[in-house]
Parts: sequence; C-alpha cells; structure tokens
Amino acid sequence: MIPTRAQQQADIGLAVVVLVGAVISAALSAISGLYGRDQAGMPLAVAYAFALAVPIAFRRRWPEAVAVIVAIAYFAAVTLRVPEIYAGNVAMFIALYTVGAWSTSRRRATIVRVVIIAGMFLWLTIVMLVDATGPVSAESEELLSRAGAFSPYVAYTLLSFLVNALYFGGAYYFGERSYQQMHERAALEERTAELEREREVTAAQAVALDRVRIARELHDVVAHHVSLMGVQAGAARSVMSKNPDQARSILEDVESAARQSLTELRQLLATLRTPDTDTEPHTAPTTRGLAAIPALVEETTAAGLPTTYSEVGDPSAVPELVQVNLYRITQEALTNARRHAGPHATADVRLRYTADSVELEVANTGRVATGAPGLGQLGMRERAGASGGSIEIGPRPRGGYLVRVHIPLAAKTVTHV
Repeated sequence: MIPTRAQQQADIGLAVVVLVGAVISAALSAISGLYGRDQAGMPLAVAYAFALAVPIAFRRRWPEAVAVIVAIAYFAAVTLRVPEIYAGNVAMFIALYTVGAWSTSRRRATIVRVVIIAGMFLWLTIVMLVDATGPVSAESEELLSRAGAFSPYVAYTLLSFLVNALYFGGAYYFGERSYQQMHERAALEERTAELEREREVTAAQAVALDRVRIARELHDVVAHHVSLMGVQAGAARSVMSKNPDQARSILEDVESAARQSLTELRQLLATLRTPDTDTEPHTAPTTRGLAAIPALVEETTAAGLPTTYSEVGDPSAVPELVQVNLYRITQEALTNARRHAGPHATADVRLRYTADSVELEVANTGRVATGAPGLGQLGMRERAGASGGSIEIGPRPRGGYLVRVHIPLAAKTVTHV
C-alpha cells in the first residue's frame, strides 16, 4: 500500500504534534523531578523528542523501520532516565499500530511486533527483578512494602505487567483490524468498479441489441414491400402502352403496398417510442402471425411468383412471438425467391405441426442466388434463435432453394436477441 499525498502530509503534522508534546512533557517532567537527581538534562530530552517525532513523519512509508527506531529510542531514554515517558508511550503505540496497519508483508510485520513486544517485556522483567533483589531504601519501603505474599510491591509489579499487556495488545489488535478494514474497503471499491464496468458493458450490449433488433424490423418491414412494389412497377411499365387498364390495376396494387408498408412502419415506430420495456418491436404488428401467412402467399402469387400453401398436422397453440418470427421468416424467404429465383420459378410454403414442435418450410424452384449471404438471412437466423429453434438455409439438391425452421414449442423463447 502506498500512502497518498494527503496521508503523508497528515503524518508530518502528527510528527510535529509528537515533537511539541515530547518537548513540553520533558520540560514539565524535569521540573517535577521525575527521576530525582539522576535524571538526564534537557538537551538530551530535546534530542529524544526529535528521535521520536522524525520517524513518525515516515511511518506509512517504512513502518517496520520506524517501529524499530522508536523502540530503540524509547529503551535508551528510559535507561538514561530522560525525563519524558508520556510522548514516548504515544509514539511507541503509533509505531506498533502502523506496522500492523500498513506493512505490506504480514510475516515481517508479525516478526517485528513480536520481537519489540517480547523485548519490552523481557526488559521490564529484568528491571523488576533488579528492583526486587536490590537494596531497599527506607523511603521506597514506606511507599511499596515488600512484606507479605501479596505486598504492595507485588501488586505494583502485576499492575505494570497488566498495563503493558493492554498497551501492546491494543496496538497489535488495532493495527491488524485497520489492515483488514483497509483491505475490505479496497476489495469493496474494486468490486464496485467492476460492477460499474459490467453495468457499462451491459448497457452497451443492450444498445447494440436494440440496434440489431431495430435494423432487423426495418429490414423485414421495408424490404418486402419495396421489393414487391419494384416488381409491380416494372410490370406496370411493361404493359402500360399495351394495356392501360392492367397497368392502372398494378399501380393500384403498388399504392396499396406502399400504404401497408407505411402502416407497419408507424406501428413499429410507435412501439419503439413506447416506454413499456416489456413491449417488443417485433410484436407490434399483432396481425402478422401464422394466420396471415395465407394472405402473404396470395400477395406473392399476385406479384408474379406462383406460391402454394399447406398445413400438416393438427394446429396447436403457438406463442405470439414465435408466430411473428415465423411470419417474418416466410416473408423474407418469399422476397428472396421473388428477387433471385427467376421469371419461371414457383414456391411452396408448408407449415407442419407435431406434438411438441412447429416446423415451417419455404421452398422454391429456379435459380440460386450467388454471393455472400445478406442481412435477410442473418435476420432469419436471429429470429429462429430468438424463438428457441433452429434453421436450415441453402440450395436444394434437385434445384432451387430451401428455408426450413424447426421450433420446439416447449423451449423457452428468448425475447431479447
């Protein structure tokens, strides 16, 4: 973990506070005679204050080194009887806490803290043993008598060990806890960022899917009618001089196809502008289901491609979305046949029902289109997949072209493809 600029500035501020506090504490302790006549002078106390404060300014950068330096300074100050203990205790707590909270190596952090704490308790034990076995002055005997199994001196010794245990244990615990919290917070921030990236990707995918769906709908609505109008307009032009009445009738059909195309476009655009997200664009023309395929066949025949229609099996309930997709596949397949099969081609549309599926087959005679598949075939494959089925598109061995769609009625329909 690398400290931020603000954290480094905060550490410098904390070091200044420790320095000022240590100097003031040393001055007051010297005046109060903390160590009596054996205490060190103020120059050494000021040096000790700097030895505590300067490392604190770099505590997050090098936590282990700072803890070792502060511990050595604290040990030396007590040994030399520098008249200051309070700022030293604070600095020692901060240093141990920082090792637990900021060390990048948990093994090194544990070793450094255990060594420092064990060293301090060993030193405290030695001092207590020296005091216990050394000569006793009348003044100290009066303050802390050593007589009895649980004398005041024994109580003071136990209290010192307890306070130090709480002191070092607290520094150790809070450092570990802070480290865990920082890692949990970092993990949470990373997860939040990941979710945000996933949300952006999902939104981009949704936009892409909407564009694909809109493109497919526009193609299916426009291509069929425009193709039909083109064929009819060509037929009207070829007979206009010979048979004006027939040309007029054909042009009326062109006008009717144009109006029907505009009607379907309005339905599509109205659906796209509807705020109800449950409404799919390809379900807008609700009359374009399986029941509309015979009319589509008649329209194709009138446009110059003789087409037959038949149903096999007992009709069963087919979801509305599947009906729309099958209708559009039929429409695209007949449009392609009319455009590419040639003047003498024929087509056959067959709808087959089974116990658990529905199958659509559109076959035509005549020429086979060459070149790369266009958007129409891509749209047919997408519609078959959206209905949970499969599709076969390709030339027939005996000539012509075949489009066969098989959709299990028990399959779950995909509504966003």
